[in-house]
Amino acid sequence: MYKYLILFLCVGFSLNAQILSEKNRAEVIDDILQDKFENLLPDLMERAGIDMWVLISREYNEDPVLKTMLPSTWLNARRRTILVFYKPNGSNRVERLAVARYNIGDNITSVWDKEKEPDQWKALVDLIAEKNPSKIGLNFSKNFAIADGLVKTDHEEFLANLPSELKPKIVSAEDLAIGWIETRTPMEMELYEGLVEITHAIIAEAFSRKVISPGKTTSEEVVWWMRQKVTELGLETWFHPTVDIQRKEDDLKDHIDAFSNGYGETVIQPGDLLHCDFGISYLRLNSDCQQHAYVLKTGETEAPKFLQAALKKGNQLQDILTNNFKTGDSGNEILKRSLIEAKSVGLDPSIYTHPLGLYGHSAGPTIGMWDSQGGVPGTGDYLLYPNTVYAIELNTTVTLPEWNKKLRIMLEEAGFWGEGNFRYVNGRQTELLLIPSN
Repeated sequence: MYKYLILFLCVGFSLNAQILSEKNRAEVIDDILQDKFENLLPDLMERAGIDMWVLISREYNEDPVLKTMLPSTWLNARRRTILVFYKPNGSNRVERLAVARYNIGDNITSVWDKEKEPDQWKALVDLIAEKNPSKIGLNFSKNFAIADGLVKTDHEEFLANLPSELKPKIVSAEDLAIGWIETRTPMEMELYEGLVEITHAIIAEAFSRKVISPGKTTSEEVVWWMRQKVTELGLETWFHPTVDIQRKEDDLKDHIDAFSNGYGETVIQPGDLLHCDFGISYLRLNSDCQQHAYVLKTGETEAPKFLQAALKKGNQLQDILTNNFKTGDSGNEILKRSLIEAKSVGLDPSIYTHPLGLYGHSAGPTIGMWDSQGGVPGTGDYLLYPNTVYAIELNTTVTLPEWNKKLRIMLEEAGFWGEGNFRYVNGRQTELLLIPSN
């Protein structure tokens, strides 16, 4: 229903034409929230076996989950904001209540009259006693920071005010919180395609003669061009982008050096293989993308065949990983199968794929980390569910006799896992971007 709001990009179109006004963005965000509260949350609470979910936050120190539930015009919680979601046994709807001074937009109704009951904690306890839930889910979690948003003070005060007979009903809402964060609705996926397309278009412009003059432009100048472009479009980056260079004359950096210290500032030259890591935030969704470009030498019309072949090995590793996705398997199981298969066909792989959505490094099954290729305890044990999005992030190291060295193909694309099938949200890179040298 939203495709008419985001004109899909094609070469020569102005990116500015693709971005919604703040007012239209607010309308979209609130429509999505209403749909998720009405059509997603009941199923998630049923799946988690929690009939009451209590989220407590104070202004400027918001629970990461609660922050995603605020209406478009609430940039932060107000005072102490307490949300209570209650799903009566046998019902397919969730009561959405706020023990707060205000309604939380149009979706969550305030049930606290401070004039009648000045004590907010007592008002919350009275509401819980009235509903008499079987379980009271709170956002605390050992392994998932996003699901661990209940701060120490609020937790202690809640327990101090909760009658002793209700305390045994308290459980971690970890699975419910992660489900809310990771599950994408059809409305969100319709918008996600446009978000990733904008991301790809910015990378394509950055890796072009419009931005790069070989022999003059530095890698850091391209980085800051990307940052400025995002700002001019009225969008935000959720991490500082990087641009790095691999060339025949330079040794390949090891993982720790590359991830810890970056690549520094280097003048871009003909014959360089460029790589970027770039993501943007829009309509409360996030993209995360890594692509490569080649700077043509004088007389070249395409990248050398050995670099094209190296990229194909990166695509091969992507295929191996995504073909191993299976609902109900853990991230660690998917990682192990994928690495074994990749090595069996002669690849030198490293997989560090992560959930993507309402946060960039989001909650859900972690499928490897660059420094944890044997599996990730905790987050890697979480299971794969359908209707979730991942940054398919990985690399494969390729030996190049033509350069007498090793080269690393580093790729990252947003991918959607549906009901037993995988697809890229807006395609993936299968050909090197080309930058003419003159």
